[in-house]
Amino acid sequence: MKMSNKVYNILKYALMMFIPAVITLIGTLGKIYNFDTETIILTISAIATFVGAITGISNVNYNKNNK
Repeated sequence: MKMSNKVYNILKYALMMFIPAVITLIGTLGKIYNFDTETIILTISAIATFVGAITGISNVNYNKNNK
């Protein structure tokens, strides 16, 4: 699977900066307001892991074709 450089950069930024910040925000607000955040945090983490794997596969394919 190949993706454009723009899409790759957006996904990379989201996976490295945005998603961890959102998970931290949800977890912190859950503690403050005393509600269970486990399900939503696990869901976001699973999706981020899947997207990270797809992004990694795209990166490997890109590097393989540019050698």
